[in-house]
Amino acid sequence: QVQLVESGGGLVQAGGSLRLTCAASGRTLSSYTMGWFRQAPGKEREFVACIRSSGATYYKDSVKGRFTISRDNNRNTLYLQMDSLKSDDTAVYYCAGTMSIAVSSTTSYRYWGQGTQVTVSS
Repeated sequence: QVQLVESGGGLVQAGGSLRLTCAASGRTLSSYTMGWFRQAPGKEREFVACIRSSGATYYKDSVKGRFTISRDNNRNTLYLQMDSLKSDDTAVYYCAGTMSIAVSSTTSYRYWGQGTQVTVSS
């Protein structure tokens, strides 16, 4: 059974930084595309970023240049470095894993974490 556990969320002022971590257990996910999604109150869950097993990365336009996704396959861990945070970034952030090529779709992801809250105060 695969488990994904996110950590690193919290309350930060606008312009600040946070680093999210997603620790995987149960199986090695090095061959999976790993992604970060977020869901704000009253909104649908949306794609934020993903990283393929090759290391190729993809980002939502509004986070390009501010967020950086990375992975450590030796530790079976995924990261999201978030800089220059804005109030619009406030949401619950989820990590997820997929073998699909449709990397920005929530329905493509098989494994999900429970989420970590990120709150950015203006």
